[in-house]
Amino acid sequence: MIKLIASDMDGTLLNNKSIVSQDNIAAIEAAHRAHIKFVVATGRGLSEAAPLVQELNQRPDFITLNGALVYNQQLQPVVKLPITNEALTASLNILAQHHLYYEIVTTDGIYSTSRIQRIQNTAYFLKKLNPTLLYKMAVARATSRSELMNITYVNNFAPLLKNPQTEVMKILTFKGKNAQDFSDARQELQNLDDIIVTSSSPNNIEINSQKAQKGIALTKFAAEQGIQMQEVMAIGDNLNDQSMILAAGIGVAMDNAIEPIKEIAQYQTSDNNHNGVAQAIWHAIKLNRTMERNGKNN
Repeated sequence: MIKLIASDMDGTLLNNKSIVSQDNIAAIEAAHRAHIKFVVATGRGLSEAAPLVQELNQRPDFITLNGALVYNQQLQPVVKLPITNEALTASLNILAQHHLYYEIVTTDGIYSTSRIQRIQNTAYFLKKLNPTLLYKMAVARATSRSELMNITYVNNFAPLLKNPQTEVMKILTFKGKNAQDFSDARQELQNLDDIIVTSSSPNNIEINSQKAQKGIALTKFAAEQGIQMQEVMAIGDNLNDQSMILAAGIGVAMDNAIEPIKEIAQYQTSDNNHNGVAQAIWHAIKLNRTMERNGKNN
């Protein structure tokens, strides 16, 4: 029996317009009626993720920042796994050496030193989702996106990092003009202790505490709900979903997922523009009904 479904957001629950389709919403509501708990598991922060699922009748739980911060349905933090000071210093030194733009995500939100860079990277993301979109239009859409409204822009990060109350949950860096710098930085970061390096798109690197992984967070969350991992379905498309797809009883790869994710999944669904999450949810509901009928017949 599937009792819990965890879904990634970008490239999974969200279509290429960053919207949860009505079919996906209907399937999530059907899962609730079937007593299947639904949790969003995303690399986004809560301020970015929550507004995108506000149409759901029942607020989901949230595994955010790849597992660094987990919130219950009342949006209270129940798990907090910051990057250690040593790993933080080492990571930022590497990014600075390679002249890469990055953003810092704390328990208080997202911090950036450049609105222009943020818009450019968001435009790149939108153009990747919509290859026919003109770059000028991508920039216009990026400028109006809510993610840009939920960011604190600072001249530099020094005052923030010197504050003893600051807890850095995630570092997000983006591919710049020099692809070699991006590749070299990734390699150096992967050699550091106490962090995990993943990505949610080809143009970014996501840095978290080694303990902050979607799979680890999902396992802890399920245990708190009295749910075993064989009773969990996890749906995703990229490297930061790998740990939860491996941990779940049924790992689901989107049709638009990268090949390493498809290779480890037990089930493949449609892509994010054709309600792949809804298809996976209905598959879980059908499996449960089949098991219930078989149980009654035995």
